[in-house]
Amino acid sequence: MKRIGIVAGGPLEALPNMKSYLDSIDIWIGCDQGAKYLMDLGIPVDVAIGDFDSINDEDKEALKKYATNFMDFPPEKDATDVEMAIEKAIDLRATSLSLFGLTGGRLDHELSAIFLMETLKDYSFPVTMIDRKNKISLYTSGDYVLAKDAAYTYISFLSLTERVRGLSLTNFRYPLEKTDIKRSSSLTLSNELSYREGYFSFDEGILLVIRSRD
Repeated sequence: MKRIGIVAGGPLEALPNMKSYLDSIDIWIGCDQGAKYLMDLGIPVDVAIGDFDSINDEDKEALKKYATNFMDFPPEKDATDVEMAIEKAIDLRATSLSLFGLTGGRLDHELSAIFLMETLKDYSFPVTMIDRKNKISLYTSGDYVLAKDAAYTYISFLSLTERVRGLSLTNFRYPLEKTDIKRSSSLTLSNELSYREGYFSFDEGILLVIRSRD
């Protein structure tokens, strides 16, 4: 298995407890400032990637020594640091992808990162974006099981495409049966599991499942 974690340079205070993910991540990729976050936490950096315009020369030199693989690119390029990190994860044949440090900062960066998740819809591995208060997962049509997580009470279902068709929710506080959800809909916000496990399915579209806490 190659469970890959990508850490970008979003606000440090928005990151979860990164060391709690050491047992669930096999390969760490740090993007620019995100690589420094990992280094400062003493977490191995398997790949440091980016233009490194967010860190000073001293930290950049330290990262060159600390990272197993240091990939430096010019600031003017066609892809963002995160896009290049995702391409690297695909090249490494990721079996799951966890994205950190992409939320809590500039709104344009945050929305771009969420839309970027859509480009991964055709890959077989699960993709989750994680910060201190939220976990955002991408799903294509199918049948799924969600286990109760006391750390993340609320569960919202949002359409990333113009519409999700045939959404059903079972064992939730607010169940649903074969309902079409528009991207603008607030119908499926802030739901909760009623049992240890819940089930959801849908027929068409791309769905974001956001698990969150206050």
